[in-house]
Amino acid sequence: MSLNDIDRALVMRRAAALPRYTSYPTANHFQSSVGPVDYRNWLAGLADDAALSLYLHIPFCNEMCWYCACSTKATRRYDPVARYLDTLEAEIATVAGLVPRRHRLTHLHWGGGSPDILAVADIVRLGAALKANFHVEAATEFAVEIDPRLMTADKADAFVGIGVNRISIGVQDFDPAVQAAIGRMQSYDVSKASLDLFRDRGISSVNMDLVYGLPRQTEHSLAQTISQVIELSPDRIAIFGYAHLPQRAHNQKLIDEATLPGPIERFAMARRLTSQLAKAGYVQLGLDHFARRDDSLARLPLNRNFQGYTTDGADTLIGLGASAIGKLPQGYVQNAVTVADYTSRVAHNGLATARGWTLAPDDRLRAFVIERLMCDFAFSFAAIAANFGEADAHGLLREVDAMVADDPDGFLTASDDGFELTPRGRPFVRSICARFDAYLNPAAGARHSMSV
Repeated sequence: MSLNDIDRALVMRRAAALPRYTSYPTANHFQSSVGPVDYRNWLAGLADDAALSLYLHIPFCNEMCWYCACSTKATRRYDPVARYLDTLEAEIATVAGLVPRRHRLTHLHWGGGSPDILAVADIVRLGAALKANFHVEAATEFAVEIDPRLMTADKADAFVGIGVNRISIGVQDFDPAVQAAIGRMQSYDVSKASLDLFRDRGISSVNMDLVYGLPRQTEHSLAQTISQVIELSPDRIAIFGYAHLPQRAHNQKLIDEATLPGPIERFAMARRLTSQLAKAGYVQLGLDHFARRDDSLARLPLNRNFQGYTTDGADTLIGLGASAIGKLPQGYVQNAVTVADYTSRVAHNGLATARGWTLAPDDRLRAFVIERLMCDFAFSFAAIAANFGEADAHGLLREVDAMVADDPDGFLTASDDGFELTPRGRPFVRSICARFDAYLNPAAGARHSMSV
């Protein structure tokens, strides 16, 4: 998209710092009043045949990328990683003893950090621990995040051997100037070699993560990266807008802010990559995910959780490891963020729950609305009535009527069942979601990323 084709005033007016809405309420509202006792009671209250999804966090990398805001730490020594696995196994055993015995594990995801920092023996060890404690079946989607710079043939063998059937490769950007500006040098050839290791071993389901809005990145350079990614033919592509929050992620202070693209340039990048991927046959899903038409992400109902857009519709998401977040029917729980605090809490009582949130009826209603907006770009009265009752649905309709009536930017179009976002409004869906956020504090903008 040409910069001349962009409504600059609109973009600047809407370029606010807003949540990404991977949960509602968002994690910055979680409270320490929710702790291990609550978590134990919530797990005990799950249905006997509850569908479970597991997220397992490995909070270590060989080095910190300057752009990264994940809960991870750099280490060149393996001893801290090995000790962490001892604690992780203890937490796994505790949680497994609390979940229903007849549970069904539908999704398993290892994230980080860099899960492939693990030694081959420890990949096998951790996989065995999970299979010994949870019902991991052949149909369970088992995904792992990969840093291509750490991958070896032996590690690929180990991951495939424990049942991994989907990989997510971190790319970010292939331009050397951008890579130097974010402290992550990773060539196209290194990324392709890592991808080939898994494809040679029968893994056909591949996601690639990219980022737009990075320092020294331009619309042209990003288009070149997208072309290279298309050559690698991943099934899914996730392209996130860079969140520059140096107050929270101190390593981002290494980035020269003068080299960051502004809101107009970021918006142009997002529109260009969307057009480029559409021409290559990828379907846009939600705000920032793309998939081939035959991929399950494009065929099955779309949901949203802390890993982004997903087909995961499990009743319960269990987070394992330092900083991991879980969601249960009763609310959210988050483990202690630092490895030291996490280790101490697990040693004390088997769980590391440090904070969370108990969902109130209004929270559940608004969470549903926000998730469907992020996934479907629509508000449906019938869907709300079916899930929560007509009384609650009618209560929200007053807010909806006011939003549709006061829509100076042409983001919404009324439907018989509520409203839909127009093509003009879809890139700004986070702004629409924010209208339903009862907890959003505009003064907390430093906690959130730019919404374009």
